[in-house]
Amino acid sequence: MPSPRHRIVIVGGGFGGLSAAKALGKADVDIVLIDRRNHHLFQPLLYQVATAALSPSEVAWPIRHLLRRQNNVRVLMGTVIGVDTGAQEVLLEHGERESYDSLVLATGAQDSYFGNDEWKRFAPGLKTVEDATAIRRKLLLALEAAERELDPERRRALLTFGIIGAGPTGVELAGAIVELGRSSIKGQFHTLDPESLRVVLIEGGDRVLSNFDKELSDYTQKALEDMGVQVELGEMVSSIDAEGVSYGERRLETRTVIWAAGVAATPVAEWLGIEADRGGQIKVAPDLTVPGLPNVYVVGDVAKVSRADGEPVPGVAPAAKQEGRYVGKAILDRLAGKKVEPFVYKHAGDLATIGKSSAVIDFGFTRIKGWAAWWLWGIAHIYFLVETRTRIFITLSWLWIYLTGQRSARLITHGEATSQKPLDEVDEN
Repeated sequence: MPSPRHRIVIVGGGFGGLSAAKALGKADVDIVLIDRRNHHLFQPLLYQVATAALSPSEVAWPIRHLLRRQNNVRVLMGTVIGVDTGAQEVLLEHGERESYDSLVLATGAQDSYFGNDEWKRFAPGLKTVEDATAIRRKLLLALEAAERELDPERRRALLTFGIIGAGPTGVELAGAIVELGRSSIKGQFHTLDPESLRVVLIEGGDRVLSNFDKELSDYTQKALEDMGVQVELGEMVSSIDAEGVSYGERRLETRTVIWAAGVAATPVAEWLGIEADRGGQIKVAPDLTVPGLPNVYVVGDVAKVSRADGEPVPGVAPAAKQEGRYVGKAILDRLAGKKVEPFVYKHAGDLATIGKSSAVIDFGFTRIKGWAAWWLWGIAHIYFLVETRTRIFITLSWLWIYLTGQRSARLITHGEATSQKPLDEVDEN
């Protein structure tokens, strides 16, 4: 027999979806949270999994575990393929349907290759745990292949790492790959010189960290260059293949390219049969509902929301969390017959780390850079982690890396390190 309680379906177990579910934790409602993966991912630290500083279990936790004390929520692992707004049902890939009274869509973003989807094969992005472990494997296998490579040009290509996009993810990856490569090579590889490792950061705009104050962008570029990163600005990528990347009038021979240049919203607009902008975002009402669908809310990277100054709300974790909490409260206010106030975003600042002892923070009213910013960056990320145990382990991991330079998660998985095939795959793919 159907429950008389208000039924809320949340699609997506990221920051927005999880925050919405927790905001409804004590409410007399039934919640179904659907995600195609069984875990919530702390995406701001995913690059540290890709560069062997942390293990996947330190940045991802089972959704069921995180909501284990919340009796009004049921977690389903499944892939949503559409929404029937007339019947008020969410459609899943195996024919199941989940009915809703209120629907929260918090499905996040995916990599955008600007119409060049064939590049994905050669330049993976960094959005999932699987992406991170695949990139980690590629980085470490490149070092192993270079150790046994006799041809100087092929070795140079193996030790060259290209990163497309100089936003926070690209900047953080660039610094971390330099530190990973040089700490791994030093004293552990007999035929490789740490100085032979090359990281090239390619950006189509005129500066790195374009959303930061220019002073901080300039500081970041200099800090990267001091580490040995080659920064290429104002250069648009024209092709990526198994042998390297072409940008501007140049060609970079490399076997490892990572994409950090663009994202697009997941196909929520297609599910709802409504228009979206070029990036797939839906322009929502001030209460984060879809125009014409007052019981459908969109949060996170899929939602196009404006701040009081007219600027768009950035696609960052704090914004998704604020939107998720707001929607949970908005649903309860609506059920109680209360007036629903419009969503107001409170910007906490922009943060990016450059290496193991340098970062930049832009709070708007003040800007911090260098060692002090790195400590604040670390404290902020530790604070936002969801479990005390994880906070302790990550703090210890960072302290170990800071003191020794060594990374503890340098395992090559999904293949035998001693077999011929994986190493050859690095050369050819």
